[in-house]
Amino acid sequence: MTLRPAPEERSPAELLAFGVVNLDKPAGPSAHQVSAWVRDLVADRVGDEAVDRAAHAGTLDPKVTGCLPTMLGDATRLAQVFLEGSKEYVAVLECHDAVPDDVAAVASEFEGPIYQKPPRKSAVVRDLRVREVYELDVLEAGDRQALLRIDCESGTYVRKLCHDLGLALGTGAHMGHLRRTATTPFDDRDLVTLHDLEDALSFWTGDGDAGPLREVVDPAERALDHLPAVTIAPSAAEQVAQGAPVYAPGVIDADDAAREDGALVACFVPNGTAVCLGRTVGDPDAESGTVVELERVLV
Repeated sequence: MTLRPAPEERSPAELLAFGVVNLDKPAGPSAHQVSAWVRDLVADRVGDEAVDRAAHAGTLDPKVTGCLPTMLGDATRLAQVFLEGSKEYVAVLECHDAVPDDVAAVASEFEGPIYQKPPRKSAVVRDLRVREVYELDVLEAGDRQALLRIDCESGTYVRKLCHDLGLALGTGAHMGHLRRTATTPFDDRDLVTLHDLEDALSFWTGDGDAGPLREVVDPAERALDHLPAVTIAPSAAEQVAQGAPVYAPGVIDADDAAREDGALVACFVPNGTAVCLGRTVGDPDAESGTVVELERVLV
């Protein structure tokens, strides 16, 4: 088994084969179409064998813009980590009458757990479920529109939230423009457009300066920043590569949050290279026994 080099030491080809782009999705194409474009752009540049897959982190409807982290190559195995974090949106609430003066107070009542049933056009079973809205702020309001900032649990339907808020306001309402500004651990402070990615790939000659490429493609480990970390020995990583769980003797260190039973954790070797995702089932400080059961092997 050969471990990947440390994230900061990877060649451009290695970066593209296990990388992530914090993409700014444009309005028009589906999230699936955008990730296919990214895959084709990279594959055309470095060859199909190097990068033959790309996957986006959380579906956005065609009209919706904003933060769409897109994983390349083996990084597509990390898709599940985006279910663990929150999502943030900025939305225009289109009221069917004048926005009431108490719009902020009514909106605040939607903070916390709420019941939602997915809309008819959704790709999931339309069962009633609970999602949590962490914050719902009214940034501006006037005439028949209100600008909302929504920090919520993954899987929350903002369109349905706007509909329900309109009912609570007594005016009726629907969602206008929607933009995703964050999906943990990414946000809109360093978004990359498709044009940025294409320009960086065109600038890189294969053996020359890859600086622009490194500015738009991050090592895949960035997608794990929000997860508790477990550091394991390279010898333990060799066992993980063969499908073995992480045993206590192979653990070097663990975050406090990684000590909670059942926590989704990311395991690394000391140079910062990601080895696997898994769930904690034992004490990292124990002398024996299984500490992490595997969910995704990354080496």
